[in-house]
Amino acid sequence: MPSTVVVAMLVASSVISYTSHQGFRRPVAVPSAPVTAQIAAPEPITSAQPTHSQNQLPGNIASDTASGPKVIVVGDPTRRSQDPRTAHLPEPDLLEQSPQGPLPVIAPDGRRPLDAYARPWSGARGARVAIVIGGLGLSQTGSQNAIRILPPEVTLAFSPEGNSLGRWMQAGRQEGHEILLQIPLEPFDYPRVNPGRNTLTVNANPATTIENLHKTMGRITNYTGVMNYMGARFTSEIAAMTPLMQEITRRGLLYLDDGTSARSQADAIASQQGTPYAAGDLMIDATQERGSILKKLDELERIARAKGTAIATGSAFDVTVEAVTSWANEAKARGIEIVPISALVRDPQKG
Repeated sequence: MPSTVVVAMLVASSVISYTSHQGFRRPVAVPSAPVTAQIAAPEPITSAQPTHSQNQLPGNIASDTASGPKVIVVGDPTRRSQDPRTAHLPEPDLLEQSPQGPLPVIAPDGRRPLDAYARPWSGARGARVAIVIGGLGLSQTGSQNAIRILPPEVTLAFSPEGNSLGRWMQAGRQEGHEILLQIPLEPFDYPRVNPGRNTLTVNANPATTIENLHKTMGRITNYTGVMNYMGARFTSEIAAMTPLMQEITRRGLLYLDDGTSARSQADAIASQQGTPYAAGDLMIDATQERGSILKKLDELERIARAKGTAIATGSAFDVTVEAVTSWANEAKARGIEIVPISALVRDPQKG
């Protein structure tokens, strides 16, 4: 055998031996449109990952040394966000194992899910608009369409009643979206109008309220906060809302009130409990017609120019997704910045 062939074989053998010991880090694939079933399900949470006691307060959480996905500094040096390449993976030190599933928790270093999973934005002082589109997961084609078409600055809110939520959460995060989780709360005409499984009701004791909240929260990971789904009666009752807001605060999340109920006590309770809080200014698609939605979005822009910020909520209907996408692209050209909902919360930790 020629000596050059022998040398080549020895080099190849050495390379194979080295890589088999060192291992490869496979690059995170960003799904291209359309999103298909090859999107990986969230990695199962195993006993090897750090856990926190469900009854521990954030200040008493035991320290651990495991490291999660890389954390980078973006904009505000005190606010550390995930590397976009791993934004679809939950950070182990922000998770707590529970019978209800993986729950968000404040990390031993004080970092909150609100901080880690927030989408970065410019920090500029111009007119800013946050748009939150809910109902993700309820329709497979609707979820795929919303994730594929909506600008990444638009916040997505996931319904706990949806299917394949882990898949759609990962797809949304890989496309750059910040996400929220919708919490079913009791409306005035409950149970004739039923928000879904594990609805939080005004007559439940606090322990049951928290248990049902955890059942909903355990459906997905990587969300910055929660928002109400229905709930006009629940949000009007201080005794019912207070345990909910306390738990949201304890877990380092934000609360978004969709702004549809004038009786809501969420703002006052959030102030009392130190909860990062925001409220919607208007719902854009109560009438599911493109012209009507565009008029609502123009109204949103007027609010933002008048007071600096504005928040809109809507649902992942095809007509809403198309109208929001078209309007957002034009609004950017007019100097309106579309920001994630985390950019507009009243956050006691930020002063």
